[in-house]
Amino acid sequence: MVRADGLAALSLRDLARQAGITTPTVYAYFDSKNAIFDAMFGEAAQSFAESKAELVDQGDPYENLMADAQNFIEFCVSDVARYQLLFQHSVPGFSPSPQSYAPAVRALELTHKQLAGYGVRDPRHVDVWTALMTGLVDQQISNDPGGDRWTRLVDDVVRMFLTHCSQEDH
Repeated sequence: MVRADGLAALSLRDLARQAGITTPTVYAYFDSKNAIFDAMFGEAAQSFAESKAELVDQGDPYENLMADAQNFIEFCVSDVARYQLLFQHSVPGFSPSPQSYAPAVRALELTHKQLAGYGVRDPRHVDVWTALMTGLVDQQISNDPGGDRWTRLVDDVVRMFLTHCSQEDH
């Protein structure tokens, strides 16, 4: 439902109807809409962490970072509702539970490790990295859905980022 109509369109009544059950039956599994979002967040965060953990070491820190960036962008643009839930906090009043959030923390730790492999350890630079990656995704989703106008800029963005970080380190 959320892939077709967006996160805001989720209603327990419609969910029950599509599942072929009654609304009270939905409440037997989830006590609120936020509980459903929490389950969705946990599943999405786990998928994201697994996708990062599955990346093969290319033997070169730059290639590893490029593969990580491309993986992130593909993961995000392939499911906009999942991206919005994980990275945009677009559901008012929803915060994931610590259990659902834990895989997202593991994924961020993997990002820190990838960046450290290239010598990027400054927390400011990590923030710049996440802003650049989500910025490319946001632009792609908003302005060229299904295309590659912004996703094809990954190589340029990674090179500019690494150049910036290396200049600040010297």
